[in-house]
Amino acid sequence: MLNEQLADFAHKHHIEGLTTPSLIALSEGRNEYSFDKAKRFLKFQQRINTELLKHRVITDNRYAVWFEHGDQNLAQIKAFIIQFSVFSNQFLIAQLHKMIHADTLESMRASKEILANEIGVRFKPTRQTSGRDNLGSTEGSVEGGVFHFGAGHFEWLYNLAKKLGLSFAEIGQPKHGTKSTLFFCDELIRLYGGDDYQVSQAASYAVENWAAAGFWGQLIKGFHLFNERNGTHLPLGFFIWHDQLECQHAAHTQEELEELYFTLELDEDRFIHYGNEMLDGVAAFWDGLDEQRHELAAVH
Repeated sequence: MLNEQLADFAHKHHIEGLTTPSLIALSEGRNEYSFDKAKRFLKFQQRINTELLKHRVITDNRYAVWFEHGDQNLAQIKAFIIQFSVFSNQFLIAQLHKMIHADTLESMRASKEILANEIGVRFKPTRQTSGRDNLGSTEGSVEGGVFHFGAGHFEWLYNLAKKLGLSFAEIGQPKHGTKSTLFFCDELIRLYGGDDYQVSQAASYAVENWAAAGFWGQLIKGFHLFNERNGTHLPLGFFIWHDQLECQHAAHTQEELEELYFTLELDEDRFIHYGNEMLDGVAAFWDGLDEQRHELAAVH
């Protein structure tokens, strides 16, 4: 019933396209929420769709397309896991910076949720859910959640690495990262974890839309084909869990952007500029992987 009322409300005021929280705020006449600003946001969203979300790393990730076909050799799979493990560990630093530079308690807690979950605090679901492969829920909060060493995301990657014959000391550390991987990690810390809130939010929006663009599913498909072709049983919990998570994140990210636009004087040009800078960093990571897999094509 509420959704029907909001749809009628949006149609009446020509503001179709806004998320439910924004429509509720407008219908209640909350401070800072105006129809004029709503219409300006919808125009801004059109700019985002064409000037940011069509970045090649979202629309044309060549490495992910190749990986999906499952033709990797062992050296290529190992190289991928090593680089992804370096990124996974360095993301903790970027997330910590994002938490420290938060401008409100709510923002700090949101960043702390992600950081705590990354290191092993499982989400305590608000409703009955089942986690695949005992990895825990992708919904809920770390509030009241339980810490497990084995629930740390890096340990999920390590379980996979062990099956490939890689030792703990051979993954995760910056010294194992290629130049392009380390550039990406540095850009995450500089932009996503930066002290300028609007820059950080632009980078966060860009990262979340990249993460929701489908590459997790492509990697999972490629791993399944690799397992079938080689008779291996690489555990894919890390990738499956993140794929499930990102399906939910995209909507939340859009809601956060709208709240940001209504409650702050957002510089539209800067938002798009720094969002693209972040995606350039992401692209550098995948470009590096693509270059590396060509070098390892003949290695068995």
